[in-house]
Amino acid sequence: MVRMMRMLVDQGRRTSQNLQWVRHLTNNTDLKSRLEQLIPEEQARLKDLKTKYGKNSLGETTVDMAIGGMRGIKGMLWETSLLDADEGIRFRNMTIPECQAKLPAAMPKGEPLPEGLFWLLVTGEVPTKEQVSALTQEFKDRSQIPRHVFDVLNALPKSAHPMTQLTAGIMALQTESEFARAYEKGIDKRKYWEPTYEDSMNLIARLPEIAAYIYRRTYKGGKTIGANPTLDYAANFAHMLGYEDPKFHELMRLYLTIHTDHEGGNVSAHTVHLVGSALSDPYLSVAAGMNGLAGPLHGLANQEVLRWIEDIVREIGTDVTTEQLKEFIWKTLKSGKVVPGYGHAVLRKTDPRYTCQREFALKHLPNDPMFQMVSKLYEVVPPILLELGKVKNPWPNVDAHSGVLLQYYGLKEANYYTVLFGVSRTMGVLSQLIWDRAFGLPIERPKSMTIEWIENFCKKQAAKGKKK
Repeated sequence: MVRMMRMLVDQGRRTSQNLQWVRHLTNNTDLKSRLEQLIPEEQARLKDLKTKYGKNSLGETTVDMAIGGMRGIKGMLWETSLLDADEGIRFRNMTIPECQAKLPAAMPKGEPLPEGLFWLLVTGEVPTKEQVSALTQEFKDRSQIPRHVFDVLNALPKSAHPMTQLTAGIMALQTESEFARAYEKGIDKRKYWEPTYEDSMNLIARLPEIAAYIYRRTYKGGKTIGANPTLDYAANFAHMLGYEDPKFHELMRLYLTIHTDHEGGNVSAHTVHLVGSALSDPYLSVAAGMNGLAGPLHGLANQEVLRWIEDIVREIGTDVTTEQLKEFIWKTLKSGKVVPGYGHAVLRKTDPRYTCQREFALKHLPNDPMFQMVSKLYEVVPPILLELGKVKNPWPNVDAHSGVLLQYYGLKEANYYTVLFGVSRTMGVLSQLIWDRAFGLPIERPKSMTIEWIENFCKKQAAKGKKK
């Protein structure tokens, strides 16, 4: 009996350590009602944190941090993911390999369904297959798009960048905002999260068709493809784009899963949080975030990687030696350019989002010349960047691989790749925006400084140090 009790205690300890993996045992398949259960306890947890530790310091801020993009400054609450410099991203404390192992998939040993990751991000719980199926169906039920959204898109020239079109489409959807209507009528601030949830679910549900419409009107002569009600979120998106290969559907599931969230400090996530803190509705907030994602130093990086690799192929071919690659890389660096797809503001090891894409390629396209080129670059680039001595992280990031996978399956329009990123990132930022509203987080307003103020402050600090 004692032995059995000890076994039960040990089992309990293991269970508590892995709480988010077993909390999915709830039979509730409605995401909103599950949120209603979770919010009060998380609100109490945040209140307790503020009461106990509100005056505690989270670390020092240096001048380098202030003028260097605020890197490393701890100044934002972001529940849905956390980025570790050595380990990479954790979605609600789960690594990418853990998500691949634990989240429901469309097929045995397949890639996780993005709907499952969204449930995880919103609740902190690994969903059951039934919960994911219910969420897939709810997105389908919410996917109807007003006609005027397509009219807005059609008013733009087809030559407009796909990200310009995406932002315009999201802004056109803003007329449907439940939060904007509720706020105008007057709503208890404790209920802000509810219309935010409705807007978030509607936007996520409608975005794939808008994104597919942009692709088809821009690159395929305007011949659109209707939704397939039998497919999951990612596979249906791929179908509307015009791709029916089951392996590409799997790639889209992986792509939409791993690009959702990368904690809150990156440009697109921070922008959504910042604009949302002014109580701008989810449509306005996400549109702002997509404009940030469209920047060359953020979401456009994946297409720059592919173009750089294509430049290598044009100049020296695919059957290249290590010495030829080294020479080309040094040529790139000496011309004042960076090697695209390598390095990261936070990470100090190979991005696990790169690694899982590499594993996908090894499984499905090991002999593809472009993939083999990516593999050769993985061997050659990091030592050169280390030799250069100016790079803290010489390892590949997520952008170093995604373009090659997409073009293998026929999606070769590099200008469109950031739209795919945007569809995915919307899931991550909106899962956090719901919690921003539930927590009642205030408007963001950090302190800025002039060069003169910093100079005077530092001089005074130095003078105080001499007196001591």
